[in-house]
Amino acid sequence: MEQPKDATEATRRAHAALARQLPPDTDEDMGLVTRGFMGTIPDAKILNEAGHAVWDMSAFAFQGDGCGCPDTVNPSLWRQAKLNLVHGLFEVVPGIYQVRNFDLSNITFIEGETGYIVIDPLISAEPAAAALALLREHRGDKPVTGVIYTHSHVDHYGGVRGVLSDEDIKNGLRIIAPEGFLEEAVSENVLAGNAMGRRATYMYGALLPRNAKGHIDAGLGKTVSMGQVSLVPPTTSISETGTKLVVDGVEIIFQVTPDTEAPAEMNFYFPQFKALCMAENCSCHLHNIYTPRGAQVRDAKSWSWYIDEAIDLFGKEADVLFASHHWPRWGSEKAVAFLKKQRDLYKYIHDQTLRMANHGATPLEIAEELTLPPTLASEWYTRGYYGTLNHNAKAVYQRYLGWFDGNPANLHKHPPVEAGKRYVDLAGGADALLEKARAAYEHGDYRWVAELVNHLVFADPDNADARHLQADALEQLGYQAESGPWRGFYLTAAMELRNPRPPAAEPRQGAAGQMRALPAELLLDSLSVRLNGEKAGAREIALNIHFTDTNEQFLVTLENAVLHHYPERKDPKAPSVSLTRAVLAELVIGERAFAAALADKSMTIEGAREPFADLLSMLDRFDFWFEIVMP
Repeated sequence: MEQPKDATEATRRAHAALARQLPPDTDEDMGLVTRGFMGTIPDAKILNEAGHAVWDMSAFAFQGDGCGCPDTVNPSLWRQAKLNLVHGLFEVVPGIYQVRNFDLSNITFIEGETGYIVIDPLISAEPAAAALALLREHRGDKPVTGVIYTHSHVDHYGGVRGVLSDEDIKNGLRIIAPEGFLEEAVSENVLAGNAMGRRATYMYGALLPRNAKGHIDAGLGKTVSMGQVSLVPPTTSISETGTKLVVDGVEIIFQVTPDTEAPAEMNFYFPQFKALCMAENCSCHLHNIYTPRGAQVRDAKSWSWYIDEAIDLFGKEADVLFASHHWPRWGSEKAVAFLKKQRDLYKYIHDQTLRMANHGATPLEIAEELTLPPTLASEWYTRGYYGTLNHNAKAVYQRYLGWFDGNPANLHKHPPVEAGKRYVDLAGGADALLEKARAAYEHGDYRWVAELVNHLVFADPDNADARHLQADALEQLGYQAESGPWRGFYLTAAMELRNPRPPAAEPRQGAAGQMRALPAELLLDSLSVRLNGEKAGAREIALNIHFTDTNEQFLVTLENAVLHHYPERKDPKAPSVSLTRAVLAELVIGERAFAAALADKSMTIEGAREPFADLLSMLDRFDFWFEIVMP
């Protein structure tokens, strides 16, 4: 496997220039990070049942005390990475505890009268279970008495089975989430899940080595855990700000914040602790208005407005502010000051982007020009460790004006392969293009090298010289990036260009843990995006589907190459299929064969079998490892 290269002189100069612009570095943030520390486990190393590590902070030991910033890392990102290195159990205030850096996100525990209320049980079950065990070691072996999902991103619910048992779920233990949570979670992680999951391997540096030339930090946290991901639907939805609930003797006042950091999200306040949870609406950096892994563009104006509302609702009372990433803020005055600058950070990007757009500037032009005012630029917690001014400005433009910049030359452009062939021809052939690109590389113009050589890579992916020069340019851009996700994208792309993945005969599918647990209607809805329209053609099919695990009945129809499903309907002329939701999911992704399901009675069919078999044959199986930087 070809190894990464050293930082160039141009990259070292870029780091030095940035270092001169950074705010003064004091010990204040490290004091906040370590405050309330109660204990941890060695290296936060967490194993799955097979004995493989799903989380291991020892991989980041090269960032420890006394380790200076390498030339291959942006100095500002290096500082954030060292803050995210501190892991373990922390007391926020007596009765509220967080385990940090056992995963990308924080898991928070509230001590109730009889047990623990869990807020945001991480990405996967093993780290969540380890965090709960650490809490019990220090605070007593009490049961989980409730779960709160702050919002619909997988790092805030995927590990729920690490804190809940099958019996808890069967008995309907209270799981609280904002209204629309389930629909939005399915939208991101099932309907668009394969594409988003693959892109997330770039964004979080999942494939990169943990060293100074590889993955350093995600900005939002260290990286993502690699354990068992699941989804247990909520039992209680919060739809109105001001809703009050008492869970295990603890009063909670909710603030609903739709279309902020997630389409379904909520903040909440604990009066008896004078503690405000800001979910992921306020974290210690500039967040994403658009996330490079792919998601709906967020509403920066609403985001700002809801932070302002939180100040009005809770700011005067709250003595501590904590969130689902990073570290808390103590003291009402400091908490409100933090909230105000976070509020104004998102509104500034929103307002200034639209100001320039109304002057006729395009997204690329706005992104290049936009800078923060001095009062916002002076804070470490407004820096672009996760989101960036550059791509967030483009996101605001996209939300209001879409992907098209108004120039008709960009209305119907050639796709990458066809455009690539034409650019290579225009340059005078592959050798001439590479000569110009190498000259640009020597001058440190890595952005231009990446744009230019990308055309040759897509025109001729077998051109090893092109792939390697493209990798070299992207690598230096990664070393220079202040944003963890930008670094992840650049360096993962460089790795895959240098070491192409062999093609596979069969689709290499991602995990289907969330798919098996979906409510029946959402499971059927997810099949619609798998239907291959060309295969369906003019076929018409009707099926009665009975889910034996939930005793739900649906009529599923195929016509005009579109799937529809109707609850509580039945076509007396159509075949009737009886099976569980899990069996249907396994049939769809190929983990269970059609004939085997009939033979072992996990599926029964009354009437003709062919229509259901035909429908399954028209459903695509997605290859998780599709190419991104090559055709």
